[in-house]
Amino acid sequence: MGRMIDAKNLLDRFLGQGGAAGALRQMAGGSTPARGTEPAPGQGGHSPWTNPGGTSTAGSSPNLPGGFSGGSIGGSLGGLADAARQAMGQSGKGGLAAGGVAGGLLGLLVGGGKKKSGLNRALTHGGAALLGALASRAYENWQKGQAPHQSPLATPQEAERVEQRFLPAAKPASDGQPFELALIRAMIAAAKADGHIDAEEQRRIFAKVDEAGLDAEAKGFVFDALAAPAGVSEVAASASTPEQAAELYLASRLAVDPDQPAERAYLEALAHRLKLPEGLPAHLDRQAEGTAEG
Repeated sequence: MGRMIDAKNLLDRFLGQGGAAGALRQMAGGSTPARGTEPAPGQGGHSPWTNPGGTSTAGSSPNLPGGFSGGSIGGSLGGLADAARQAMGQSGKGGLAAGGVAGGLLGLLVGGGKKKSGLNRALTHGGAALLGALASRAYENWQKGQAPHQSPLATPQEAERVEQRFLPAAKPASDGQPFELALIRAMIAAAKADGHIDAEEQRRIFAKVDEAGLDAEAKGFVFDALAAPAGVSEVAASASTPEQAAELYLASRLAVDPDQPAERAYLEALAHRLKLPEGLPAHLDRQAEGTAEG
């Protein structure tokens, strides 16, 4: 039997070469929070969507955009040539996703002229602390009833004190596997939502992943995720808590250009499948893209 995948390390590698720890030390001069354990029985059952500033639509059934009514979404990775070079070295000001170290493996899945402003900057921090801080800040702003476009962005200091429930390691995904792996699958599925890949682009992607220094188990996981069909139903099914649902949407949002109709439709369908309350996706979008202003 092979070794188990170090899910946290792989997520950090996927979102940033230096991972969250190095980036936070560089920006905030502090140390990253210790990884927590799964909440004790009886804890964590309270939904964070209770009595928020917005109105829950978890029970509603809006019409889904065409082509996203359920099941897997066809199509391959699109616009990926030279993406890593384009996604690295970006910097900005203000939010947690600004500045820091170079981008990671997810840079291979975006580019080709796409406007992934949130990802270009969010890649620079990467890891569980980033997603937890962004999701936590989005939820807090939404709960207070703030206008998304005027709400504050997460800061590096917030990533050092993220609530336990917003850390990906707080609880496994619904299938019992580490939730970090579900986040990686979500990002890959989102990146595949918009187009096709030619043989040369596919060769470059697999070559870059092969050269990334991953162990055999992690490399096999990434290759399998790249090859597997996946869509909103599969991604949403992995959420076992409302916090995980928010982070799956946020991770997917980092991997798409919402100005592209197919990718915006994917996000809208995913938000519905995840049963995100009305107004929360806009706050998650704000955290993902806010540093484009910097």
